[in-house]
Amino acid sequence: MVRFDSTTIRAYVVAAAVAATGGALLVHTPPVQAQSAPQPRTGLPDFTDLVEQVGPAVVNIRTMERVRNSQQGGESGPTDEEMQEFFRRFFGTPMPNIPRAPRPNRPGPGGSGQGEEQPRGVGSGFILTQDGFVMTNAHVVEGADEVLVTLTDKREFKAKIVGADKRTDVAVVKIEATGLPFVKIGDVNRLKVGEWVMAIGSPFGLENTVTAGIVSAKARDTGDYLPFIQTDVAINPGNSGGPLINLRGEVVGINSQIYSRSGGFMGISFAIPMDEAVRVADQLRATGRVARGRIGVQIDQVTKDVAESIGLGKPQGALVRSVESGSPADKAGIEAGDIITKYNGQVIDKATDLPRLVGNTKPGSRSTLTVFRRGGSRDLNVQIAEFEPEKPVRRAAAPEDKPKGSAAAQSLGLVVAELTDAQKKEMKIKGGVRVEAVSELSARAGIREGDVIVAVGNTEVNNVREFDATVGKVDRSKPIPVLLRRGELATYLLIRPAR
Repeated sequence: MVRFDSTTIRAYVVAAAVAATGGALLVHTPPVQAQSAPQPRTGLPDFTDLVEQVGPAVVNIRTMERVRNSQQGGESGPTDEEMQEFFRRFFGTPMPNIPRAPRPNRPGPGGSGQGEEQPRGVGSGFILTQDGFVMTNAHVVEGADEVLVTLTDKREFKAKIVGADKRTDVAVVKIEATGLPFVKIGDVNRLKVGEWVMAIGSPFGLENTVTAGIVSAKARDTGDYLPFIQTDVAINPGNSGGPLINLRGEVVGINSQIYSRSGGFMGISFAIPMDEAVRVADQLRATGRVARGRIGVQIDQVTKDVAESIGLGKPQGALVRSVESGSPADKAGIEAGDIITKYNGQVIDKATDLPRLVGNTKPGSRSTLTVFRRGGSRDLNVQIAEFEPEKPVRRAAAPEDKPKGSAAAQSLGLVVAELTDAQKKEMKIKGGVRVEAVSELSARAGIREGDVIVAVGNTEVNNVREFDATVGKVDRSKPIPVLLRRGELATYLLIRPAR
């Protein structure tokens, strides 16, 4: 039985019509409709080419440490290399001491004094040059007695630590090999929020693991020395030190941290920007250390209320809480209570911007600081010194004068007293009044006994008389900013008078 579909039937009808008209037939066909241009596809990107391109330059890093036999018969030390790195990096604490079964064939307390090497941690890295320079995180190699680098072709090398910088968490190690695949460095300034990125690393020791996501934010301030790239790329312990790669196959960051309440990945990861990392790596390769600038101040954020109260406008800049004696800042005339608003003409939006800019300045060079002081701005020239540990903060000497109450001070919930010449010299200030007692009103503002008030609003107060006169003129309908010294630290606090 023959079946006919609609197309076949139409063909037979046309043939019959042609025969009936002597072989001639005019057929009217509808005009051909112009097809619209194909729309671009907006599907997920294909990362396969990137993996083939960059993957061979990504390495696995294992670290070993030598455990002395005198420590609990040689049984102390890490119990699991992945979990050691997990607790050390993401909880900031050592891994809990979990008992484990003794290992066979290990020397007891009376054995060799050299100890035994045990796995300490795992991480990732990537090859910078074909002759074997590898970049990773400083915390990956910190405290290691031996560093082992494994390539994707399964070759394994002992690596030498060229240098590590804890402040930026960047390290460079060297393996003895040539002709190695290496990564391309990308321009972080071209990186955009929402852009696709990919990570390759060794989470929990699983080598050559690829994850992907988008850039969630740039210049994210987490309180560390560097502004981070925030992504939602899945990063876990062992990914540390691995590359963050854009769709052009360029490395734009080093995967370093995660935000987590549980210790596992929760959708927020942080990477060190490559422009900062390369700057550090170049110094490590050249000298084995990083020369970082300093000016000798302790700083804090400027709050919105303080900025409005002292006429700064918006909350920006770095509030100088203390100035180290003899430091570059001290020699330049910077005072506690100043607000540094610009560094070499660059606006300081957040307090953390200042140490980054100063730290990236070559020691010995001169820079210009713009400071806001007593309602006005001024430029000060400072010669940058090399970073060194801060000196300990000294406390102010005990007062000798008895408290002297006044109606003005009591209206702010305070009892204040004069400073002696010795106290002024000790604190390196021209004047001020010492807080002898506080009430609920001033205590709520954060003022404590022993604080020294050096300014009310934008007016300096050198003694009790000036303090009373200044307090008598302030607008009680608004919060009253007071600049005080606490030891060698300066800060602004706001007293909100009861209405």
